[in-house]
Amino acid sequence: MAVNLDKEAYYRRIKRLYSNWKKGEDEFGKVDAIVVSVGVDEEIVYAKSTAIQTWLFGYELTDTIMVFCDTKIIFLASKKKVDFLKQVAITKGNENANGVPPITLLTREKNESNKANFDRMIEAIRGSRDGKTVGVFSKDKFPGEYMKSWNDTITAEGLEKVDISTVVAYTMAVKEDGELGLMKKAAAITSEVYSKFFKERVMEIVDADEKVRHSKLAESVEKAIEEKKYLGGADPSTVEMCYPPIIQSGGNYSLKFSVVSDKNHMHFGAITCAMGIRYKSYCSNLVRTLMVDPPQEMQDNYNFLLQVEEELLKELKHGVKISDAYNTVLDYVKKEKSDLVSKLTKNLGFAMGIEFREGSLVLNAKNQYKLKKGMVFSISLGFADLINKDGKKEEQKKYALFIGDTIQINEEEAATILTPVKKKIKNVGIFLKVSVFPRHFKTSDQPGCFYFSRCIYIHNEMTAEEKRRAHQKELANHLNEEAKRRLTEQKGEQQIQKARKSNVSYKNVSQMPREKDIREMKIFIDKKYETVVMPVFGIATPFHIATIKNISMSVEGDYTYLRINFYVPGSSLGRQEGNIFPNPDATFVKEITYRASNLKAPGDTSVPSTNLQNAFRIIKEVQKRYKTREAEEKEKEGIVKQDSLVINLNRSNPKLKDLYIRPNIAQKRMQGSLEAHTNGFRFTSVRGDKVDILYNNIKHAIFQPCDGEMIIVLHFHLKNAIMFGKRRHTDVQFYTEVGEITTDLGKHQHMHDRDDLYAEQMEREMRHKLKSAFKNFIEKVETLTKEELEFEVPFRDLGFQGAPYRSTCLLQPTSSSLVNVTEWPPFVVTLDEVELVHFERVQFHLKNFDVVIVYKDYNKKVTMINAVPVNSLDPIKEWLNSCDIKYTEGVQSLNWTKIMKTIVDDPEGFFEQGGWSFLDPESEGSGAEEDSESEMEDETFNPSADEEEEEEEDSDEDYSSETEDSGMIASLGSEEESGKDWDELEEEARKGFYDFKNRLTVRAPPPPLQKKTSRTDTHFSFLIH
Repeated sequence: MAVNLDKEAYYRRIKRLYSNWKKGEDEFGKVDAIVVSVGVDEEIVYAKSTAIQTWLFGYELTDTIMVFCDTKIIFLASKKKVDFLKQVAITKGNENANGVPPITLLTREKNESNKANFDRMIEAIRGSRDGKTVGVFSKDKFPGEYMKSWNDTITAEGLEKVDISTVVAYTMAVKEDGELGLMKKAAAITSEVYSKFFKERVMEIVDADEKVRHSKLAESVEKAIEEKKYLGGADPSTVEMCYPPIIQSGGNYSLKFSVVSDKNHMHFGAITCAMGIRYKSYCSNLVRTLMVDPPQEMQDNYNFLLQVEEELLKELKHGVKISDAYNTVLDYVKKEKSDLVSKLTKNLGFAMGIEFREGSLVLNAKNQYKLKKGMVFSISLGFADLINKDGKKEEQKKYALFIGDTIQINEEEAATILTPVKKKIKNVGIFLKVSVFPRHFKTSDQPGCFYFSRCIYIHNEMTAEEKRRAHQKELANHLNEEAKRRLTEQKGEQQIQKARKSNVSYKNVSQMPREKDIREMKIFIDKKYETVVMPVFGIATPFHIATIKNISMSVEGDYTYLRINFYVPGSSLGRQEGNIFPNPDATFVKEITYRASNLKAPGDTSVPSTNLQNAFRIIKEVQKRYKTREAEEKEKEGIVKQDSLVINLNRSNPKLKDLYIRPNIAQKRMQGSLEAHTNGFRFTSVRGDKVDILYNNIKHAIFQPCDGEMIIVLHFHLKNAIMFGKRRHTDVQFYTEVGEITTDLGKHQHMHDRDDLYAEQMEREMRHKLKSAFKNFIEKVETLTKEELEFEVPFRDLGFQGAPYRSTCLLQPTSSSLVNVTEWPPFVVTLDEVELVHFERVQFHLKNFDVVIVYKDYNKKVTMINAVPVNSLDPIKEWLNSCDIKYTEGVQSLNWTKIMKTIVDDPEGFFEQGGWSFLDPESEGSGAEEDSESEMEDETFNPSADEEEEEEEDSDEDYSSETEDSGMIASLGSEEESGKDWDELEEEARKGFYDFKNRLTVRAPPPPLQKKTSRTDTHFSFLIH
């Protein structure tokens, strides 16, 4: 099959090369012709000669000589390569070839010295301009007789050689859109290999405390690029390493890309990793430092290094001198942390493309070249030879920090990072927690710190439960102090009780209607002013519709009765309405009843009761309209005015299509698309409805993957409510279904039904596709917002069942909240707002218990989670303890409304009586234990008759058991039998345990010990149901 050559790309690029040559800047002005000769050398990976061939033709052409003259181009190559080059040599009918010098193709003769061909090329060089100097790449020296004879010919002709490597590199440095696409793909593959393989592997090594050599780990990274799952769908044959991965730790650091990974074992401290992947000949680079249990000083230095990179990215713009950008960053380091100037790497990066490192475009203080839009650089910053004051061993005393990314230069904005691998301290810090039981938090999808716990069995120290209790005791002391301080600061900020809205019907008499019904002392409804004008003692009196509580009409005999009830002090106004009247001392009308005859009098045009019937109907209509409007206004109350969404017109904005929104905009659910803009998201439905969510209004952004779920969700829990669909919402989510939510049970099901197997396969593929699309969207958004907005992924392994509303659902912790976003309404609790968690109904014979969440804002209603399985109690305690949240437990359900009201009314008295310690069963301390001991002693010395009988039965049982035991021992000693094996002993132990458990179940429980009645118990006794 013939190899195709991208002719359009060749014509564009050869025109750019000739255009820069004709300008005559720098070395281009000194040469009369350009000679590029490429031989065969397997050891040469990067060379300017092969790079320009790849740039022009897309392939490397070995044993090929190219001569670019002022008016012609000559290629000398083998017959196959000449056939390949004919695609650009024949320009007939191609408009893009206009202005490109004609190409002469010479076929190399293998058996001859090629003297005739060399003479023709020398003749062309002599005829180009002055014919005295040729531009060459002086560093490129290929072995072989063919290349030697050509170089000897140039030397023999007395042609002067000028190195044009720098000016050609500057010409090639500005990348076209197609080249940028390849470099972005290369950067994405590098990011995938780092995140999904290297980082995961390092976490496994740390967690398992393995000993792995740097060189072995580097080799495993090189092998990983052979697997498609790490390549983002790229063909493995098009992917290769730019250089062997460089992994360093344990005090031996060299922050360069020319070193190799040594054979030392990886040390669990600062671990630097540099790797670069080449995709279709275009390079990318990534550098990160992983830190295991970093001390605070190391974390501070690392955060400063991130700030230095941010400053560098701001400086790298179109038209800026490289030296100026370097000096600005150096000045920033001198100003902020002058002691680290000497530790900073000598250069901050280099240009990159087909060649990994462009030596003429290095980011240092001497480079005078200007940056141009479309250039791609590998920036790499680091601090070397830093001292770890906490280090005890030799390999711990020194460390280095090294970060780097592949970036693209823009016109006016800061440079764009093409390797969006997170590098904040919480993303690269690995923090170890030593515990008695093995526990591992899977964090591959979770943005946040990596916490590990090694399986260590400790015999002489505290158990996990004791440690947990000790920690909870510390939290209890801190909790009461902090709550007391907070309430003291809030003292004086009395909650303003909402007063009932005062509605005035008419501001002056002139607005009163002059209708006939009013003159005839009938009931008249003024729809304009929403007022009912009623005759009271012969006077037309207006009542606003808001003062009417309800209205009823009845017919009794020949009369119709209309009864109107009004709101008065003391009547219930509803939960959300104020109970304070503007003028409570005024005289109020509670109710009015009107009567009218159903009989038509002679001469009357209508029945008298018609007025009451019409009044009843119209009052109902006006009342309904008024209440609807008031409800809408009430929804709008407290709505914080949001900033306007800044629309980014760039077509490459992160976007997800075919999503549903919850809650619905209209009655029926509608699909739409979610797009990320400069300062927020915009959801646009197929009908054209728009919902804007600003980044600065998002408290929690939660990504719920479709693992084990029927939908995949992006959920936003907002700081301030937004309005859409005529209601206010603090929770908005966008989701799509990933499978059939309902199943047809009438359909014949068979285990090996091909249709079912195909459907399952399709669903698995769709789940994977959707998950990848959502993750890609999230990564782009986090990059767009510079990680100011981070998505949390729930820890499904730590989830537990519970019923926060009417139905049971799976509640899952995230790094900062407890959520369930798959059911509606959603459940989101921010952990920072939680004061304490109380477990109710924790009893031995119950299968479920309840969880009560008390917030730091005591005016906020507590959250109840009912029907939590009792086997989830210990995992929940462990999770809360790791989050530094105080928890308590009890056997009874408490009246939390009264408890919180009591605390808010008298916070000082509450904390004087011990604060939250009344929830802790161990709050009474040793006094209770002494009481119980003395009572036990009293029982021993003053037994009742029943107790004596029970003690006698117990003593008989004990005695018989002793005799049985002694008999067994005697028999064992007398008979020469072999000992029982472990299985039999375990079976006996198990039977003994269940016998003991059954005895506990059958026997009546002992009466509870009488404790001293403390002030706290008395005060809160009325709060228990």
